[in-house]
Amino acid sequence: MNVQMTIRGGTLVMRLKGDLDQASIESLKRKSVDIIDKYYIRNIVFNFEEVSFMDSSGIGYIIGRYTQVKNRRGRIIVCSMNSLIERIFNLSGLKRICSVVENEEQATKILEAA
Repeated sequence: MNVQMTIRGGTLVMRLKGDLDQASIESLKRKSVDIIDKYYIRNIVFNFEEVSFMDSSGIGYIIGRYTQVKNRRGRIIVCSMNSLIERIFNLSGLKRICSVVENEEQATKILEAA
């Protein structure tokens, strides 16, 4: 799993690449939790454009980040999901806690309007 993280104000944009599974979660979790705390991140945008697989560890990871930003009245926005990832979001109930948009540009517009 490769990840590119960009901070824009109180928003962390994470462009994920590869598989979001148990093998990749630990290092990703350490990095992102530290950044979220250090920069007082309120919102997270997950770009799934280059994610080919996600298991229950990935679901748990997203729920954990939701808990972090929820305490700051923030939100999670996900974008650019392929059909497999979108199906996982539907079946797991993640769509109830995350906003789903087509791309990063739409995510930015939503956050700017809030």
